[in-house]
Amino acid sequence: MPKKRSGGGLTTTQQAAKFLGVAALSGVVLAGIALPAAGALGLAAKGTVDGFDEIPANLKTPPLSQRTTILDNQGGQIATVYSRDRTVVPLTKISPYMQKAIIAIEDARFYEHGAVDLKGILRAMNRNVQAGGTAQGASTLTQQYVKNVFVEEAGDDPTKVAQATQQTLGRKVQELKYAIQVEEELGKKKILENYLNITFFGQQAYGVEAASQRYFSKSAKDLKLEEAAMLAGIVQSPSRYDPVNDTEEATKRRNTVIQRMADVGDISQEEADKAKKTPIKLKVKRPKNGCITAVSGSGFFCAYVYEIVTNDPAFGKTAKERAKLWATGGLTIKTTLDPRSQAASNEAATSRVNETDKVAASVVQVQPGTGQIMAMAQSRPYGLDASQHQTMLNLSVDHKMGGSYAGFQVGSTFKPITAAAALEKGISPAQSFTTDYKLTLPADGFRTCENEPADTVPWNIENEMESEKGTFDMTSALGKSINTYFAKLEQQAGLCETLTMAKKVGYIRGDNKPLRQAPSTTLGGQESTPLAMASAYATFANRGTYCSPIAILSVTKPDGKKIDVPKSTCNSAMSEHTADTINQMLKGVVEDGTGQSAGLSDRDNAGKTGTTDERINAWFVGYTPNLSTAVWVGSDGAHQIPMSNITIGGQYYEDVCGGCLPGPIWRTAMTGSLSASETPSFTPVDVPRAKPKEDKDKNKDRDKNKPGEGDDKPGDDSPFPGISISPDLIGGNDGNGRGQNDGGTNGP
Repeated sequence: MPKKRSGGGLTTTQQAAKFLGVAALSGVVLAGIALPAAGALGLAAKGTVDGFDEIPANLKTPPLSQRTTILDNQGGQIATVYSRDRTVVPLTKISPYMQKAIIAIEDARFYEHGAVDLKGILRAMNRNVQAGGTAQGASTLTQQYVKNVFVEEAGDDPTKVAQATQQTLGRKVQELKYAIQVEEELGKKKILENYLNITFFGQQAYGVEAASQRYFSKSAKDLKLEEAAMLAGIVQSPSRYDPVNDTEEATKRRNTVIQRMADVGDISQEEADKAKKTPIKLKVKRPKNGCITAVSGSGFFCAYVYEIVTNDPAFGKTAKERAKLWATGGLTIKTTLDPRSQAASNEAATSRVNETDKVAASVVQVQPGTGQIMAMAQSRPYGLDASQHQTMLNLSVDHKMGGSYAGFQVGSTFKPITAAAALEKGISPAQSFTTDYKLTLPADGFRTCENEPADTVPWNIENEMESEKGTFDMTSALGKSINTYFAKLEQQAGLCETLTMAKKVGYIRGDNKPLRQAPSTTLGGQESTPLAMASAYATFANRGTYCSPIAILSVTKPDGKKIDVPKSTCNSAMSEHTADTINQMLKGVVEDGTGQSAGLSDRDNAGKTGTTDERINAWFVGYTPNLSTAVWVGSDGAHQIPMSNITIGGQYYEDVCGGCLPGPIWRTAMTGSLSASETPSFTPVDVPRAKPKEDKDKNKDRDKNKPGEGDDKPGDDSPFPGISISPDLIGGNDGNGRGQNDGGTNGP
């Protein structure tokens, strides 16, 4: 008798004999299903003896598509996503009735035969001859399992599905070959378990656990006799025997299964008769799939998680590997999303901007020191139905991660970054500039990082109103959002230094292109995103250390193994003293500057308004020591809508400004997110101020002006002449930046 090879496999002679048996059987099988068997031996034997023992691993443990569950940072479910609704369970968690029912109706001799049931083949062939066509097949559960593996691997590719299900000689022989190997290597119990987990039961349910939940809202381990029989009956034709759409047909099929169970001795006839009289009682649970089902308006955050998994190399070296990981699913993704913060941000975003409005709002919250994204909300609902004002455009993030093509100009919310660059260069907060309400600076006054002139023509800058002229230091210029001051400050600090600081605090363009070396950067002329702005301001809150934003805390695979997820990278962007100084100056913005309407009264907080030319974009970005929030309001469509003489959220605005719309949204989001018991303070620091001019100079300036032209407003106690705040200024725009370079100018 031939011996086995050293590796434990069969000898060539044994392989040949074994396969000849399969080839011979293939003709009978194909005859039994009314297909020609001519040439079976030749086709089957060709190239199959070598490596016959090498069964693909995926036939033993196929990567079944399952639900992926996305959780918030407290473990609460945000959403479930899947390409196929399936939950894999062991045989011990499947009702014995279910196991017996599927065997009785699909392969009653499952435990008696091998991979191929010769008796079943002969019986099927006899029935088919009598019927004059194909009346009965003879595939065993093992063969069906093998076919299902091929179908699973085909996914949603129609060409591959057709190949996996084609009734050809080559395909049948291949299934027979693998069925023999599967029987030998897995055994009956494991084959049954795998079969019940892979099979399609209709109504988007794959596997018996999903099917049990779908039709009866219960676990597969709790299925009763009549319920198990109904599910087993569906397998042959999920559309024909669908109990949701045709209860009568489903009942007939169920009763056929019940009687078959009695015929093979799994149940008594008395049990069968009782079960058949029981009407089908469905408790249908509609499948909830995708980010559209996310709670508290977190669909956009859910979509952002998808972008991370399918783009970050941590989840696969190639795009194909990452896509397969997501499609296969079965992941448990714990995210950084804080349920309290998300609920508050969603309420804030929708409280003052309606989903039907011409403009939209975005709210993003980031935790200083960790980079964790705590909330991501929008005024429009997440989804595909434009008639319901739904959108899948994530207004909070850059284009690469599902955001708008370019992002949004940030206006005067960029000015604190210029201030930080100046402080780092040694320029004092007391640095003052005296300017008219408009200013022209020479082209060669700004140098690129290559020490080249940034432009070839002079730069013309204007403040919002003619009354905004006089002498300002850094604190007052931030509070009043003075464009001319920050143009001169950027000139003194250096354009390259300003851009370098922007990069250090995570300021990126929304179109993912490098930052332009343009002077108007200081006025917020380069488009960015709410997430980038929230992260940049979190740097100030974290005393100068920038932490890159992250959305995922952990990812667990179906087998319990962890994936090493991307971590936040924290680096010093500026000295602690610089950050403390910025914090102190921006406190003034919410206390008595353009952001008064946004300020929180019960804790240290700081922030900055921003409004761009024609009021296309309005911002408020602010923070406490433990939370940074960016709010943007503007156009989310192809057409840019000026926010003047406009109704938003049911309220009419003559002119939208950063303090009067984004500001209150910010306050609502922050108030709802922060606990009253947690009120950390900024590190106190003395901020030098410029010395006031002599009173005689102030009186002299007044004498030069006509009444109402450049005079201080009544009650203005500022030591700087010409500084005044009109009611219209709160969050007003920046005037004339260089539109030909940066697509428009920006404001406070």
